Amino acid sequence: MLPWAAIWPLCPRFPPRLQPFDRSEDDSRGPAVPDAALGSPTAAAAEHPAEHRNDTGPAQLATIVDGAARAEDYAGNSKSAATIKAYASGWRDFLQFCEQRDVNALPATDETVAAYLAGLADGGAKAATIARRLVVISQAHRAADLPSPTTSSLVRRTHAGIRRSIGTAQLGKAPAKIDDLKLMLGVLPETRVGLRDRALLLLGFAGAFRRSELVSLDVADLEFSQAGLIVTLRKSKTDQEGRSRRLGIPFGSTDKTCPVRAVKAWLDAARIGSGPVFRSLDRFQRVQPKRLSAERVALIVKRRAKQAGLDPARYAGHSLRAGLATSAAAGGASEGDIMAQTGHRSADMVRRYIREANLFASTNAATLAGL
Repeated sequence: MLPWAAIWPLCPRFPPRLQPFDRSEDDSRGPAVPDAALGSPTAAAAEHPAEHRNDTGPAQLATIVDGAARAEDYAGNSKSAATIKAYASGWRDFLQFCEQRDVNALPATDETVAAYLAGLADGGAKAATIARRLVVISQAHRAADLPSPTTSSLVRRTHAGIRRSIGTAQLGKAPAKIDDLKLMLGVLPETRVGLRDRALLLLGFAGAFRRSELVSLDVADLEFSQAGLIVTLRKSKTDQEGRSRRLGIPFGSTDKTCPVRAVKAWLDAARIGSGPVFRSLDRFQRVQPKRLSAERVALIVKRRAKQAGLDPARYAGHSLRAGLATSAAAGGASEGDIMAQTGHRSADMVRRYIREANLFASTNAATLAGL
C-alpha cells in the first residue's frame, strides 16, 4: 500500500474526514471547561467501575502518541524511495487532470479514471505507463480507506481496449554483451575517472547489479578474497526488508576485464577506505564524499557506449545487468546459475534473456530446415 506520507502532501482534495487530526489546531472543541465542572476524580471513579475506567495518565498518553508517530514512520518506509517517487509523479499527473476538469481525484469516479486512461493513450503513453497509473490511483484510494474505482467494469473495459489498441510489448534497452563491454572498456582513459568507470562497468556487469544496487554499495560491503570479491547486497528491488544476499565476483581472465582488480585499483587510486564505493569527481579529478546517483550510472554507460562507436540511445544502466544474463546464457549458463547471480525471483525474465542469446543458435528451426 502506498504510504500515507507520500499521498497526503499531494492531495488537496482529500475529504475533510480523512484529514490528519492535530489537537494543537483543533478549534472544534470550544473553550476549555474547568476541571470542577467535570466533577472530581473521586466522583468520576465512583460513577464508573474500575474495569471500565480509563486510567491513562500523561506518561501513558505520551507513549501512545509517540508509538503512533513511529508507526507512521515505519509505514512510510514500506515502499522504496524510487517507488514512492514514481507513485508521487503519477499521482500529481492525475491530480492535474482532475483539477483541469474540476472533478474530484479522491474519491474519483470510474468515469473520471476511464477518461484519464483514454487521455494517456491518446497522448502516446505506453501500456506499461498506463498500467502503473492505474496502480497509483488504486493505492491512493486504499490508503484513504476508500473503494477503488479502478475495479469497475468501465475502467477494466477501457484499459483492455487500450491494451489491444496500442499493444503491450516493452522495448527495453539493449544488453551490453561481453563484446560491447570490451569496446567500452577500450576507450577508458588512464585517469581517476577512467578507473572509476572501469570498476563501475565491470562490477555492474559481473554482479548483474541494478543501477540502484551498484551505487548503494559501501566499502564495508566488499570482501576481497583469494577466490575473488564477495559483495554483500544489503537491499535491492526484490529485497526491500534488507535480508541481504552475498554474491561472488570472480577474477577476470585478463587485467583489463577483471572486475576484482578494477575495483581494487579504483579504491586505491581514490584513497577510499570507507563509505560509498562509487563517488563523483570534480573537474580536477578530486574525489567527492557524495555517492553517485542511479541516474549517473545510466549516463556513464551511455557516454562510454558513444565513445566506443555504439548507439548511446540503445544503452542505459540496465544494459549491464541484461548484458551479463544474455552473455552468460550464450556461454551455456543454466537458468538457475543466471538467477543465482542476478537475484531474479521469477524465471520469466531470465528466459527472455536466454531466448535473446539463442536467437541464432545451432538449434534454430530455419537452420535445421536446411537453408
